Amino acid sequence: MTDTRIERDSMGEVRVPADALYGAQTQRAIDNFRISGQAMPAAFIHALLRIKRAAALANVGLGLLEQDMGEAIAAACTDLLDDAASMRHFPIDVFQTGSGTSTNMNANEVIATLAATRLGRPVSPNDHVNHGQSSNDVIPTTIHVSAALRIEHELLPALGHLAATIETKAASLAGVCKTGRTHLMDAMPVGMDQALGGWAQQVRDAAERLRATMPALLRLAQGGTAVGTGVNADPRFAAAFCRALAADTGLAFVPAPNFFASLSSQDTAVALSGQLRAAAVAMMKIANDLRWMNSGPLAGLGEISLPALQPGSSIMPGKVNPVVPEAAAMVAAQVMGNDAAIAVAGQSGNFELNVMLPLVAANLHSSIGLLSGAARALADQAIAGFTVNEERLREALHRNPVLVTALNPLIGYLKAAELAKRAYREGRPILDVAAEETDIPRAELERLLDPALLTRPGG
Repeated sequence: MTDTRIERDSMGEVRVPADALYGAQTQRAIDNFRISGQAMPAAFIHALLRIKRAAALANVGLGLLEQDMGEAIAAACTDLLDDAASMRHFPIDVFQTGSGTSTNMNANEVIATLAATRLGRPVSPNDHVNHGQSSNDVIPTTIHVSAALRIEHELLPALGHLAATIETKAASLAGVCKTGRTHLMDAMPVGMDQALGGWAQQVRDAAERLRATMPALLRLAQGGTAVGTGVNADPRFAAAFCRALAADTGLAFVPAPNFFASLSSQDTAVALSGQLRAAAVAMMKIANDLRWMNSGPLAGLGEISLPALQPGSSIMPGKVNPVVPEAAAMVAAQVMGNDAAIAVAGQSGNFELNVMLPLVAANLHSSIGLLSGAARALADQAIAGFTVNEERLREALHRNPVLVTALNPLIGYLKAAELAKRAYREGRPILDVAAEETDIPRAELERLLDPALLTRPGG
C-alpha cells in the first residue's frame, strides 16, 4: 500500500498519501467524487494559482497579511506555476461540489504546504491562503480569468492564423472561377477567391464577436466572498486584487459592478459559450465546403484536392479521405454540445450562488482548446496545401445552363428558362443554345455568358 500520513480538518482525521502536497479536504473530495476521472483543466488551475498569488500580494499591500507570510504564499504559487508536474497535486474530479469549493481548498492546501516549508512555520489554508476570499467568489473569478487568458493568447491568435491562411490562399486563386451552388445545385459562377473570402470573413467575424465578450470577462467576482456582501473581505481588497492580477497578466481586470450578479449567475460565461458555438458553426461550414469540393475525386465534385495525409481505408487501397475537415467538423459538434451543457449550468444559479461552476469551467476550456487546435489544423493541413483542379472547374462552368441568368434583362426570365431547360435536356452548352434561339450575336453572347465576368458584374 502507498505510504500515508494523517491530516485533520474540521470534520476530523483523514489518511492522505505521504507525498501529496494537499490535505484533508482534498482527500475527502477525491474519495467522494470518483465519477469521471477528469480533473479540472490545467489552464483553470494555472489561473487559480495566479489568483491566489495576486490575493496574497494584495493582502500584504493592505497590511492584512504579514509580509513574509504573503511572500511565501506568492512564491509557492510561482513554484507551482513553473512546475508542470505539479498538476498531479490537483486531482479533483470536474463533477464535484457545484461551487468548486473542493478545487479552491485543494489549491489552498497545496499552496499552504509549500509556503509553510518555505516560511518555516505553519500556514493555514483557510486563514492565510484564503484570506478575504470564499470559494463562491474565487471560482467564478477563475472562470473569467482563465477564459480571458486563453481567448487572448490562444484562440484569437489561432482564428487570426486561420483567417490569414484563407486570405493568402484566396489571393493565390484570384481569377479562378467555379460553379456556384445554392441548395447544392448548380448556380451562377463565383471566383475561388470570393468563396474563400467568405470563409475568411466568417472567421474574422467570429473573432470580433469573441473580442466583444472580453470587457465582461475582465469584470471579476473577487471581493464578493460568500453571498456577494463581501463579508470578511476588506473593502479595499477587490480593487487591490485586480491591480495585482492586472500587473501579472497584462489584462485590465476590474471588480464586477455587482457581486450579487457575479456569484449567482454565469451569464457572461453563457454569452462567451454562445460565441464559441458561433465560431464552431463557421468552422463546420468551412470544413463541409472543403469536403464537398474535394469529394470524389471521380464520382464527386472533384474541384479541389486536399493534401493526402494518410491512407483512408483499411480495405480499399489508394483511398484518401478529407481527415482534417472531418476532425474540424467533429470539434464543431462537440463545441455545440458543450454550449448546451453550459446553458443548462448557467440557469442553475439558486438564490445567491450558481452551483454548476466546475461544469461551466470545464466545458468552456474544452471549447476554447478544441477550437484553437482545429483552427490551426484546418489552416495548415487542409487550406494552405489544397490544389485546384482547374480543368474540372472549366468543364462544369461552360456547360452550366444557369449562366443564362445573365440574359434575363435582354430576353426575360421565361425565355431564359426555356433555353436552360433545352440545354439541360440536350446536354449542350448554354452558349450554343442561346445562339440558336436568340438574335443576340454570338460574340456578344460570349461576352455576356463569360463566367469570369459574371463573378464581378459591373466590374
